[in-house]
This record gives sequence, C-alpha cells and structure tokens, in this order.
Amino acid sequence: MRQALRTMAASGDVETRLRQHPPGGHRHDRAVLATYLLERGIDTVPDNVLLTSGSQQALDMVLRTLALPGDVLAVDALSYPGIKLLASAHSLKLAPVPVTATGPDLDTLDQMCRARPVRAIYTIPTVHNPLGWVLDREQRERLANLARLHDCLLIEDGTYAFLESSPPPPLQAFAPERTCYVAGLSKNVAPGLRFGFAVVPDRHLEAATSGLRAAAWGAPGVITAIATSWISDGTVTRLEKDRREDAAARQDIARAALAGLDITAHPVSYTLWLALEPHQRTDHVAADLAEQGILVSTADAFATGPTRPRALRLALATPPRDELGAALRRVKDTLDAIPP
Repeated sequence: MRQALRTMAASGDVETRLRQHPPGGHRHDRAVLATYLLERGIDTVPDNVLLTSGSQQALDMVLRTLALPGDVLAVDALSYPGIKLLASAHSLKLAPVPVTATGPDLDTLDQMCRARPVRAIYTIPTVHNPLGWVLDREQRERLANLARLHDCLLIEDGTYAFLESSPPPPLQAFAPERTCYVAGLSKNVAPGLRFGFAVVPDRHLEAATSGLRAAAWGAPGVITAIATSWISDGTVTRLEKDRREDAAARQDIARAALAGLDITAHPVSYTLWLALEPHQRTDHVAADLAEQGILVSTADAFATGPTRPRALRLALATPPRDELGAALRRVKDTLDAIPP
C-alpha cells in the first residue's frame, strides 16, 4: 500500500483520480478488469464491466435495477447471508432451492420455475459459501439451460472463485446474454479494499449503469487506481496464489484438529461447515465458544428458508496460522463435552 501510494503521488495523476469519474468507471480501468477476467474464463468488452465499491454494491446494483418488488429470487437453501439482506431491502421473495452434497437440486429448481415465475437465480458455482462445492461443467450447462428455458436472469457470485485453481468455465461463459457476474478484491487482496465489479449483459447495461449512478457512481478513483495497478503489475495474481496456499494449509490444520467430526469444505478454502449432533444446540455451542473468545456463525445466518440445519460455519482466515489448531481443538473439546 505504501508503494502504491508513493507511485500514485509520483505519477502526477492524483488530481485526475480525484475528479468525478463516469458511473461504472473510466473505460481504461474497465479494460484492466476485462483483461483480468480472461483468466477466469470470461471474455467481455470493457463497456460491459462496471466498477463498484465492493461486490456487495455490485449485487445491490443488479437486484435494484433488474428486479422489481415482489419478484421471486431463487437461491440455495444455504447461501451467502448478504443476499438475504438485499432481498429484504428490495422486497424480493426468496425461493430456497434444496442443496445436495455437490450443488443445488436442479430438478427441484426446474419444478419451482415451472410452478411460478422466477425473475432471477442467485448462485455461487465455484467454492460455494458456505458449503464449498464447485459445480461441474454438466451442472453449469444445465443451470444455464434452465435459465434460458424459464427466461431467468442468472446472478453468478464469483467472490471465492479465485481459490479454485482450475474450475470449469463460469456460468457467464455458458449464458453471457443473461448472466450478471459479480466479484471483488476483498477476499483475494484485503477486506478493507472496497473494490468490486459486475459484468452485465448488453440488454441490461443501461439500466444497471443508471442504477449505479443513482446509488453511488461506483468505486472511488483513488481505490480504483490502486486496484487496477495491482491487477496490472501482477500483485493480485501473486496474492491469489499466496491465499490459495494459505487456505490449503489452514484446511489441513482444521481437518487434523476436528478429526472425527462431520465437516464439509473445499480443500482450498477459508471456511468450513461443521454439522452438529442432535443433542448439540447451535445457539448454545456458539455461546459457549464466544465465552472462550471463539466466534462462529450458526446455520441460521445462511439459511434462506424455514429449515435451520444444526450446523456451524467456521471462518479459518482470521486466527494466526500457528494459533488456529489450538482454537479448533477447543471447538472440538467443547462439542465433546456436551452430554448426549
């Protein structure tokens, strides 16, 4: 960060970065993202890339402008909590899709779309949050075909996609005419770098740009300058490689510390889904762990329907790596100490 700020100051370009920029960003900055996205299997022109203040704003922009109050949004029965907040804010009806060990139940999704109009399908096909799955090519093709069959918008969340080194092509590659791809740099670079982007189909570009203009115009110029310079000089690629190595090491630590427990996780991920036994109440376990200084999320935060699995989601990124094993062993000890 120090070097990036020094370079920006020395370039004489600071004044330009402090001027008003077009909603969605300058074209040359969007071109940097378009080039970066080629590595993710997305071939798009810069005009279809809109820069935002984080991926949450990108999601907000898509739902704000491309859906109407009362529209139905199909989501996984367990999914990113932020989508629930946005659905509530925009008065959208959530339709939970049952989940399997390898992805959403697409047969049920098809039936849901036949039973009532579904405006959009929100999905995390690569390193799902919280279940860690990566949909295979066949699943992605079928999901794209279902969206076409029922004329649904696809909202593809690629926030954690960088953690999978060789995933199948993104949904956007199978259905570019109806897929909005959103992601950012919070997970692969730094949470405080509020920089995100959305790839929007031609037919929705004008509406999305207008919505972004009405909300916040997009990412600030100084943040955009830092983000695009780190993309261009290879810093983001290097950090993504470092993150993958670190996440894999943390998963190894977690599997050793929680041996014997029912866990679900991508092998290169910063999260882990821990299923509890029938006699273990999630709220009680979470409270006990909080008293020990260990904060975990219960399944309630991720459930998009009435069913609340007896499970916890553990975030493995925050503790120092040399302290992670001890913290997770305390989690296991706490669970083992609960009488049946």
